[in-house]
Amino acid sequence: MATTPPTRSPELRKDPVTNRWVIFSPARAKRPSDFKSKSPENPNNNSSSCPFCIGNEHQCAPEIFRVPPDPNWKLRVIENLYPALSRKLDHPNGQNDDSSSELSGLGRVVPGFGFHDVVIETPVHSVQLSDLDPSEIGDVLIAYKRRIEQIKQFDSIKYIQVFKNHGASAGASMSHSHSQMLSLPIVPPSVSTQLNSMKEHFNQTGKCSLCQVQSKDLLINETSHFFSIAPYASSFPFEIWIIPRDHSSHFDELDNKKAVDLGGLLKLILKKMALQLNNPPFNFMIHTSPIKVTDSELPYSHWFLQIIPQLTGVGGFELGSGCYINPVFPDDAAKILRELNVPI
Repeated sequence: MATTPPTRSPELRKDPVTNRWVIFSPARAKRPSDFKSKSPENPNNNSSSCPFCIGNEHQCAPEIFRVPPDPNWKLRVIENLYPALSRKLDHPNGQNDDSSSELSGLGRVVPGFGFHDVVIETPVHSVQLSDLDPSEIGDVLIAYKRRIEQIKQFDSIKYIQVFKNHGASAGASMSHSHSQMLSLPIVPPSVSTQLNSMKEHFNQTGKCSLCQVQSKDLLINETSHFFSIAPYASSFPFEIWIIPRDHSSHFDELDNKKAVDLGGLLKLILKKMALQLNNPPFNFMIHTSPIKVTDSELPYSHWFLQIIPQLTGVGGFELGSGCYINPVFPDDAAKILRELNVPI
């Protein structure tokens, strides 16, 4: 007669990178291996009206660059047709900070100058990022780097967020595979909080919190230059971080060789996530240092790529407290993904 394995007791964990408390409560959920997306993403294969498909370039906002620079492109970087910020506003010589912003009785105001770009990852509508080979995914990553280097020339830009929304419930308005880049005239509070949390860990231990994180129980897969883990205090079930082995503060320090290496690991992780979790909608975000990070901050600031499959919702407790409830312990999630074999 089969016996039910004992349920682990709830516990609270604080993440040394995000400075966020997470409640792990496995009794609230089924077995970790039974987690599946309730709304798997099924891309729309109707490319005739899709402006991101090759041949429909005239339907898009202005192009910034394409790779290669000829009609048979493999990826394009374009302006967002509906940008969150305006690249046409006047910007006061890079002084969009507390000294130049306006303070009223209601709060502080900074002009909405910035860049909102779209990276079209493939010319073919039915092809997803995980379908590309490692070198092609590497080309997408190098496109991010190239655009970051262009935008860094504007002194008023303080932070550049690279992100991908896959699936309508993850925020994607277009099914054609793409990612986005939003360049801001401020450093977002969550970025400052993360930097301060990593500083606190460094001051206490003398070591970078992400250089120390290589636990065998949390490891999923690794390559020559990167490793993937389920983070110690995962806010979401089956959350995954991909971290550079070598200490690096800025994503745009990535070179071509490491981009291909990262492309292979990202492909593997996305394939595993799709197979194990029933092709869930997901978000990925590149957490990098602010553009003007100081020399004293470099020893503890370490960039990484975060992937969050959309398996559970965020409710009033999370919104009100800033704490998250995760029904899956990260070592359980890591073991399931680590032992999953996926043909590449």
